[in-house]
Amino acid sequence: MRRGDAGVVAFCCDAGPAVGVGHVMRCLALAEELASRGCAPAFVADLDGLGWARERVVRQGFDVLAPASGVDAYVAAVLALRPVAVVLDSYLLSPEVSRRLRASGVPVAAMVDGELRGHEADLYVDQNLGAEDDAVELPDGVRRLAGLEYALLRDDLLRARPAVPREDADVPVPRVFAFFGGTDAFGAGPAVLRALALTGRSFEATVVVGRDDLAAELTAVPLGDGQHVTPIPPTDRLAELVATADVVVAAAGSSTWELLCLGAATAVVRVAANQRIGHDRGVATEAVAGLGALDDLRTRPDAAAMRLARLLTDPAERTRLRRTGWHLVDGRGRRRVADALLALS
Repeated sequence: MRRGDAGVVAFCCDAGPAVGVGHVMRCLALAEELASRGCAPAFVADLDGLGWARERVVRQGFDVLAPASGVDAYVAAVLALRPVAVVLDSYLLSPEVSRRLRASGVPVAAMVDGELRGHEADLYVDQNLGAEDDAVELPDGVRRLAGLEYALLRDDLLRARPAVPREDADVPVPRVFAFFGGTDAFGAGPAVLRALALTGRSFEATVVVGRDDLAAELTAVPLGDGQHVTPIPPTDRLAELVATADVVVAAAGSSTWELLCLGAATAVVRVAANQRIGHDRGVATEAVAGLGALDDLRTRPDAAAMRLARLLTDPAERTRLRRTGWHLVDGRGRRRVADALLALS
C-alpha cells in the first residue's frame, strides 16, 4: 500500500519554545507507524522557532500546518484535511475542539497523562508507567489503552534498542548526557550540572540547552578537576547520544520510557507538577534513579548529588538500572496503538 492510500491522519499537538516538543515527538512515533501502513500523517502544530523539530517531521515526509486561532478556525482547518482520524495530544487546546471533531464523525484518539482534561475521544492512550492500574471513568463505548505496553517509540530509537542490556564497566571519566525535553523549557540543565559538580567526581557531560542564556548559565557553573561540560543545541541525535553515555539525566516525562527502551542508566528530574506520578513510579519500580523536583534540586542539591555520585562510580548499579528499564519497555507499543486507531476508521 502506498503512503496516503489509507488516508490522512491529523496530529494536533502542543509545541513551542515554552512548551517543548514532547507531544510532537511521541506523536511522531505513531505517525511513523501509520505511514508504514499507508496513511499520510499531517501535523497541526506550532513549530516556529523549533527548526530542528520541524525539519525532523518534514524529513519524514509529513505535512506541517500552523494551528489556526480560535476553536472554529482550528476545527475547520483540521477538517479541511479530510482526515480519516485525528490524534489529539494537547494540554492547551479547548475540549471544545475534540467535541467538534468527534461530532463531525471523524474518529478521535487522545493522548493523555492521567487526567482526560475534558477531551472527548473514541480512544484514549496513556502510555505512562502504572497507568493501567489507575481508576479512570470513561464514557460508554470508549476504549483506553494504558501502561508501558503502549509506549510510543520513534524509528531511530527502535533501531538503537540493544538486543540485550549493556554491561557497564568501571571508567575513570564517565560520560553524562543530560536533556530536558527538546528545549529545556524549565531551565533544568544548570541545576543538574551544579549537582554533578557537587559530587566531586570526574565526568564529561553533554547538556542540551535551548536558549543562549541557559548556555551561558551552564558554562558559568564552577567545576572541579576532571569535570567538563559541553552545551549543545536541541538535537535529533538522541539515540546516538544516549547509546554512548554512561549516565543519562532527563526530565521525568515521556522521554523516560524512551530511555528505558534503550536500556539507559537514567536519573530523572521532576521539572513540572504533572511529572510527579511518573517520577515516583519510576523510582518505586527501581528502573530509574530519582533526583526529585527541580525546585528542590536548585535549593537543596545535596541529596541529588549523592544519587548522581553513585551512578558515576558504581557500574553494577548502572547495569542494574539498564536491565530493569530494558525489560519494562519492549518497543512494540506503537504497533498496538496503531492497530486500535485504525480499527476505529
